[in-house]
Amino acid sequence: MKTMYVYILATKKYGRVYSGVTNSLTRRTYEHQHDLIEGHTKKYHIHRLVYYEVYDDPLIAIQREKSIKRYPRQWKINLINGFNPEWKDLFPEISK
Repeated sequence: MKTMYVYILATKKYGRVYSGVTNSLTRRTYEHQHDLIEGHTKKYHIHRLVYYEVYDDPLIAIQREKSIKRYPRQWKINLINGFNPEWKDLFPEISK
């Protein structure tokens, strides 16, 4: 099985958030941060990786990402706060 990641990007603490799923968290975050992907993250400059989860099963990762998208904004904020209370950009840590 392939390792999959569910992730959340944000503009700033309590700013806009975006969730996604990928098989390469480093590559995908880099693409978002450098506006290489058309869409919501490029339009609103959502570049900071503030949350992620790791899965061995792609189907479970996709289901999780879809459920995160359905949750209300406050639920996502609470999820991020529990994982990364300072909302620091985690990209430097995962790209080592």
